[in-house]
Amino acid sequence: MARLARLGAQSWLSWCLLAPTAWAQFERSAWPPAQATPVWQAADTQGGNWRSEALQGRVVVLNFWATWCAPCKEELPTLQTLSDFVDPQQVAVLALNVKEPAARVQRYAQSTGLGMPVLLDPRGDVAQMFGVKVFPTTLLLDRQGRARWRIVGEVDWRSAPAQQWVQELMSR
Repeated sequence: MARLARLGAQSWLSWCLLAPTAWAQFERSAWPPAQATPVWQAADTQGGNWRSEALQGRVVVLNFWATWCAPCKEELPTLQTLSDFVDPQQVAVLALNVKEPAARVQRYAQSTGLGMPVLLDPRGDVAQMFGVKVFPTTLLLDRQGRARWRIVGEVDWRSAPAQQWVQELMSR
């Protein structure tokens, strides 16, 4: 702790961002019950439109990310694994890119083999609605479309705790 106290704020932040991925680098908090879940819509890289109302009946894993974000790049393959193993009629795993050109996002998705729906938030409107200020941030929404959990930071979506979060929302 004394060593961290001696580090400057910027050095400490750099250390946190470069720390090994095996360390828990996320904070999970409940969505405030009195706060309404935003109604949102976004286009995907294939030209499709996604609306929050159309996703009701499914658990939604809504991940906010950017191509320049190193923790996002670490997390996305595990999110893809989650997407590969859930029933898309039961769980929608969506990667929502924030404030980047569609062409860059498409190139990144193709070069990394992302097969889950990749949505675009070119002006950051959806991120702003959900109060997203840090990448990656993931919102977990229940079958009724209500936000239940906000996870700020990198998660291994193959892990037992992450799978349990999704399972709990599926059973509601």
